Amino acid sequence: METLRLCRFYVRMDSIHAQRRSPPANGFVNSTRMVGNISLVHSRLDTQASPGYFAQTLDNNIKMEATPTRRAGLERFTFPVGTTKPYFVLDLANDLPVSFAGGHLDIDPAKGRITIGGLWGSSTQSFGLDAKGLGQTHLNLSVNLIGGVYQSGALFSFDLPPPAHPQIILRVGVSFVSADQACANAESEVGDATFDEVLANAKAEWQEKLSKVEIDIANTPANVTEMLYSSLYRANLTPNNATGETQGVFANTSSFYFDSLYCSWDTFRTFYPLLALHSPVEFAQIVDSYIDGWRKNGWMPECRANNLPGWTQGGSSADIIVSHFAVNYHNEAEQLGIDLNELYSALLTDGDLNPPEWNIEGRQVNVYKQFGYVPFAVLDVSSTGRQTREGSRTLEYAFEDFGIKQVAQLLGKTDDAERYTNRSLFYRNVWDPSVVSDGFKGTMICIRMWDVSLNNIPAGFMQKRFSNGTFAFTNPINCSPNDNSSRSCSLQSDNVNGFYESSSWEYSWFAPHDTAHLIELMGGNATFVKRLDHFFDVGKSWLPLPALTELWQAGYYLAGNEPSFQTPIGYHYANHPALSVDRVREVVFTNFDITAAGLPGNDDQAAMASLLSFHLLGLYPVPSTTEFLILSPFTPKYTIHNSFLNVSTTVTTVNYDTKSVQKTIPPGTAAYVQNVTVNGVPSASRCHFDFYDVFRVGGDVVITLTADKAAADDCLGGLPASISTGGFSQSR
Repeated sequence: METLRLCRFYVRMDSIHAQRRSPPANGFVNSTRMVGNISLVHSRLDTQASPGYFAQTLDNNIKMEATPTRRAGLERFTFPVGTTKPYFVLDLANDLPVSFAGGHLDIDPAKGRITIGGLWGSSTQSFGLDAKGLGQTHLNLSVNLIGGVYQSGALFSFDLPPPAHPQIILRVGVSFVSADQACANAESEVGDATFDEVLANAKAEWQEKLSKVEIDIANTPANVTEMLYSSLYRANLTPNNATGETQGVFANTSSFYFDSLYCSWDTFRTFYPLLALHSPVEFAQIVDSYIDGWRKNGWMPECRANNLPGWTQGGSSADIIVSHFAVNYHNEAEQLGIDLNELYSALLTDGDLNPPEWNIEGRQVNVYKQFGYVPFAVLDVSSTGRQTREGSRTLEYAFEDFGIKQVAQLLGKTDDAERYTNRSLFYRNVWDPSVVSDGFKGTMICIRMWDVSLNNIPAGFMQKRFSNGTFAFTNPINCSPNDNSSRSCSLQSDNVNGFYESSSWEYSWFAPHDTAHLIELMGGNATFVKRLDHFFDVGKSWLPLPALTELWQAGYYLAGNEPSFQTPIGYHYANHPALSVDRVREVVFTNFDITAAGLPGNDDQAAMASLLSFHLLGLYPVPSTTEFLILSPFTPKYTIHNSFLNVSTTVTTVNYDTKSVQKTIPPGTAAYVQNVTVNGVPSASRCHFDFYDVFRVGGDVVITLTADKAAADDCLGGLPASISTGGFSQSR
């Protein structure tokens, strides 16, 4: 068995991958010279993947295996019997987005080492140089001056004695700093360890991560177990801990550094609240990285991948993330390496100061403060950014202000707490009570002919608004699943919908800190519930007129879109928790499963994975708070371990019935929350409890279920908190 050492140095890396493919049988001299033309042939269904291990066998019977460390790993290739000269191709220039901007490759046959380095960034066109150099060991290419990319790489081979199954081991080190550091990473993290030793260490690390949530596997449906642990696995893959691998303004920083923050807009709702439950040390390290972004760039990062900033989507969602850490772990912040006063300064910068370009960090906060919302078509000469998404940015800015208010209150900054409390209510300024949808427009005469009272139909939607105070109407259906147009709905400059990747139907539910007032705006509990049903139900009508059903084809919920995340549990706020239980069951089994198509779209850096985890555990977190909404667990028993706090919390589901774990709960099946006790004490509400009363102290939570849906359809205590009803007025 031969070992090759491969060191890769990436700068602004974007999905670069080394492709190892076997050449044609007639050898190197007559083989294709175009790296991009070499194809990998794999049609067999024998791919193996588990935490810490991947294996695949090609149609030519070459088996490839890989196992990792943090910045290195081993790759093992087993060749068919009789192979005496295996070939490998290393691709220098062909990454997925075709963004190669120059690099080098060196082969040292004496050391058995290859070093690769380069720059990858914005996408360019591909250009092939049809040439080859026999015996060459050095390659240094710059970007093509006429705008393309030179295809380039290396082909090398080994002379092997003929054992039964010849094997080649590639030891791979990666670095964002230098090729030398990539080699050093491989030396320190792998050294002379065997493939099986590295694999054993990788599996042990994954076992430690995944065992922070333990369930009663024997009595849990197999599909639930697989969905939960595959979700927890994905929730531990990112963000990438690139500490010690920093570039640019972060070079040699003394703080932790995390790359692939993806976008904080995707992760603040469920990913970080899940991390806060069991891994405060890792959470604090990421918070330190956010704060360090403020130290180095002036504002906390919103999106970061491959060491490059991404686009802001909702504003400065980092505010919600660091606020969530502060309210849950302020007693331990110093021990965890976080200065809360510095954290608060970073929050105030986001909340009060415009960055030069709010496309990539911060917010367009000047006009937001001036008007009480982000105006549509406003002339802003003081900063730069894409003038779109005015409705959704107002809603997101308001919730970010709530996060700042939470920390101001925690630190005793009473004036700031009052100011940001008021600003957190700015979401109300984009509510247009005159807008109607699904039945009003185009069918008014028909409705009146059938004598349906308009007072019984929920009216009012979030809308973008001009600086003179008038609303700029957007059809609430635009950019929803029922919009069959080709209109722009994302970050495009011609997105005039007013919302980001969403419809007004979807974003009109977004005020997680003040849902009670949303219910008032929508006409009260009964209307709120009807409207929420309509939001979910496809092909159903809540109107008492079957002849008009076709006019109300709803189904605006998008399981794969973050603004929809909390809506299935919205019934809690209208004092109908049993309806939330029904809806979450429907959402899970309609949108998630254990097949290859078991996700409703992109996992969005485990946003979907963490959402599903909470659904299966029977919980939902309210970000920037310590509140959890209580649902019906999909498992009879689970334990969450928090090794930093040295506590474990076991949740037991009494009267658990596997028949309830399906899309529609059969009548007479125990599935609805009858009562909740925490360490033997009845919970003040069966709709919610607090992190400080449960997961900080550990112990036993008992959720008793009943088949009596009507009896369970009441919180029997306080409803979930909202600012307008006095909620969130004190810090824990």
